[in-house]
Amino acid sequence: MSRSKLWTLFSIMVIAAMVITGCGSPATPEVIVKTVEVEGAPKTEIVVATPEPVEPQVEPAGPKVLRMGTWGPGDIPTIDPALAVDLISIQIAETTTNGLVRQNEVTAELEPGMATSWDVSEDGLTYTFHLRDNFPWVKFDGKQVVKVQDCSGADRMVTADDFAYGILRTLNPKTASDYAYVLTAAIDGAANYNAEEDVDPATVAVKALDPTTLEIKFLIPAVYNLNIAGLWVAHAQPKWLIEGDDCTQARGDRWTETGFFQGYGPYVLKEWVHDNFLSLVKNPFYPGTPESPVAKIDEILWTFLDVSPALAEYEAGNMDVTGVPSGDLDRILADPAFSEQLGNSYTIGTEFYTFNTALAPTDDARVRLALSLAIDRQSLVDNVSKSGEVAYWFSHPGAAGAPKLDKYPDLGVRYDPDQARQLMDEYLAEKNLKAEDLQLVLMFNTSESHKKRAEAIQQMWKDVLGVTVQLTNQETKVYYGARKEGKENIYRSSWVQDYPDANNFLREVFGVFNETDGAYVDVTEWREGAKFDAFMELVNQAATETDPVKRMDLYAQAEQIFVIDEAVVAPLYWYKSYVLVQPRVQDIDSITGYDHYEKWDIVE
Repeated sequence: MSRSKLWTLFSIMVIAAMVITGCGSPATPEVIVKTVEVEGAPKTEIVVATPEPVEPQVEPAGPKVLRMGTWGPGDIPTIDPALAVDLISIQIAETTTNGLVRQNEVTAELEPGMATSWDVSEDGLTYTFHLRDNFPWVKFDGKQVVKVQDCSGADRMVTADDFAYGILRTLNPKTASDYAYVLTAAIDGAANYNAEEDVDPATVAVKALDPTTLEIKFLIPAVYNLNIAGLWVAHAQPKWLIEGDDCTQARGDRWTETGFFQGYGPYVLKEWVHDNFLSLVKNPFYPGTPESPVAKIDEILWTFLDVSPALAEYEAGNMDVTGVPSGDLDRILADPAFSEQLGNSYTIGTEFYTFNTALAPTDDARVRLALSLAIDRQSLVDNVSKSGEVAYWFSHPGAAGAPKLDKYPDLGVRYDPDQARQLMDEYLAEKNLKAEDLQLVLMFNTSESHKKRAEAIQQMWKDVLGVTVQLTNQETKVYYGARKEGKENIYRSSWVQDYPDANNFLREVFGVFNETDGAYVDVTEWREGAKFDAFMELVNQAATETDPVKRMDLYAQAEQIFVIDEAVVAPLYWYKSYVLVQPRVQDIDSITGYDHYEKWDIVE
């Protein structure tokens, strides 16, 4: 082969190689080699043809996953709307189902949910709800979200019958719902049905008039009846799945497990690995409403971690939202990047200690008040929790009817070590005891923040009163049951509004009415006596009072009995805490204690 031919071949190879390796080019040129005759002699020509540019292939973005901790170790107690009582359980129930009405997370005001409108009778007792007809029941089948079908093959749509069943199931004594009391206190016939076996459920004034019309009759024309109708315990529930039908196996209490769960909210359960994690996946069949749009985030993952390991995961970039341990707060505030990601979470709720009034020595009001007065709440907020706002009384000031500090400057319990010692000395002298003779136990659900708080207050009681209080703890999943057994003197407790009204803080939590005990009555065992009767008279009167000033006065009197005269609880602080949120997350602050995640987004 001549040198000229070798050079021609080498040139072709080089050009071809340049074309092949030019991966950054918008289009790949085509190399054409052809032979032509020039002046009677053959000549090789190289032609490079450039085709039209081709759009580059972009790899599709992965799913948007919101990663969070549960702010405490241990499993989520339940995701069954009828059984949920704690914050995380209620949050899951609110995210996978919808109520007749719902709270706006920013204002706490009511807005339409599954009901587009409602009518109220002239006497204020009967509410008629008009429901949406385009929400299907869905489930995750192991690969994707699918619509649930009935025995005829038709899609199961959410109906008024599903809401009626949900309310009646919550009230059914066999369900053993700890939150049924809120319905028995409000709905006509609910208390009798909940209290006894074999009572006809038709006696409860809840009726599905047709597939999109639900009627509920209440006991009194209270200003908060509509709020109660929207609570998670009154959400629609899948009867065919829980009890079974001709084409569906009854799952009973296991209906909330992975592979069984069915919902109709913006998200549905994907997987729940107990004691490890729970994930929800976007419901693609959710039609959305002006108040609750179609979700933007594809999946929400809760990993069951305490706040310190959750913070470590956040700092490593593996967590999107987390709380901040008090011991790390100064470091986070001093960090320019993390301080920008730090925000305040303000919630209408109260952290407090509950006293067992039936177990000595906390069966004496003087001991209870002495313990409460010996707590330096300002120091607790400033140096231990490093968050919150000192609570002088129980009801949150943001609740309708709750007392206000400027109007009642002398109301509530404040740090007073001298009075605390005087009360304790009176009790000890009367019983012929010494401070070291007292045997007191404080129980809390397992959490590093609860432990730090308990240890700080334990030391305050030792310093002011000379009393040694033993600390013990239980995993959250079993703590609520243990608290009701009444074996200890003091229990760590909390209350976040179900709706923003003082009635929800006092009457429904510590009252006894319609043969029903409020949420904490089994813990306090405070249910009789002249002071209790006076308390109940005040909160019952306030329940139907429409004048806001008169309501506030009634609740202020009730708080005086509850927090000072009887000292049933020791309020600690109203909730306000620090939360870290990664810059990629577009969130919306909530004051209700619960988030509407369908409004959140992730922007990479």
